[in-house]
Amino acid sequence: MGIRVAVAGASGYAGGELLRLLAGHPDLEIGAVTGASSAGKPVTSIHPNLVGHPAFDGRAFAATDADTLGDAELIFMALPHGESAALAERLPDARIVDLSADFRLGDEAAWETFYGVPYAGRWTYGLPELPGARDAIVAARTVAAPGCYATTSILGLAPLLSAGLVEPDDIVIVAASGTSGAGRTPRADLLASEVMGSLSAYKVGGKHRHTPEIEQALTEVAGTPATLSFTPVLAPMPRGILATCTAKLAPGVATGPDPDAALRGAFAGAYADSPFVHLLPPGQWPVTGAVAGSNGAHVQVTADTHAGRAVVVSTTDNLGKGAAGQAVQLANIMLGLPETAGLTTHGVTP
Repeated sequence: MGIRVAVAGASGYAGGELLRLLAGHPDLEIGAVTGASSAGKPVTSIHPNLVGHPAFDGRAFAATDADTLGDAELIFMALPHGESAALAERLPDARIVDLSADFRLGDEAAWETFYGVPYAGRWTYGLPELPGARDAIVAARTVAAPGCYATTSILGLAPLLSAGLVEPDDIVIVAASGTSGAGRTPRADLLASEVMGSLSAYKVGGKHRHTPEIEQALTEVAGTPATLSFTPVLAPMPRGILATCTAKLAPGVATGPDPDAALRGAFAGAYADSPFVHLLPPGQWPVTGAVAGSNGAHVQVTADTHAGRAVVVSTTDNLGKGAAGQAVQLANIMLGLPETAGLTTHGVTP
């Protein structure tokens, strides 16, 4: 018997990916599986990719309540923003990994501006690759998993800011995401006829909810306020994120003997002990398909000496390292299991 875990909100895309990963985890046993609007429905009617697995054959989603979840040693919450906080209040002693935004931000004013519901406070931020993060996660009982855009962008910029190679007050991120990042709720702008064959920017001009989350993490890494312009783009694919991040090079870097070597050295040092983040060989640029279905992240960096900027391209699977895969990685760390248990860094392209 493994360590018993539960999944609240398992009927969504991230919740379904969690079930898929947990089904193959060598050390975890799947306990309660809940879904508010799907309560009573067979799990495999919502997630047909799980047909034939003994953990789900004949199983239906339960209602999401504290009594159902409370006997698990760790609970994954894959609920809509604003719902995790209310459930967590009814589970005061539980060990929890929350995939929503409810506990990510330390700035109450920013939370209220971007989410418009009561502020619930901040939990330990669960991006293991940040400096000191693993020790904090080990010590925590409740951890907030980062957002998908945030994970991809922060991984692409944190090493440069930590090393003082770029300026924190002039950061630009343009990131394209697959449609699963918008969740499973039907919307007209996510219909196949609207999305296929078309790219579209949205929430332009600092209006996307991940903006304060990215700034918060980069500010903490840099030790001084970070300011960014973030433009998200909807891409005609089901999953994946590709972020192009640029920042002004610090004085002396562009005119140094080998700017690219300096930038690459920062990444190599920052991620030397990170099993899921890979700095690609010079000249090879990340593609979303290479990390699809995995918990991997690919990054590449170069110096644009003409413009005086560092250019980083990073990619993750928004349902993998951007959500469910990262949640399993966090649970592994919290439970004292191998960090890579039940996860892979290899994608499924083509």
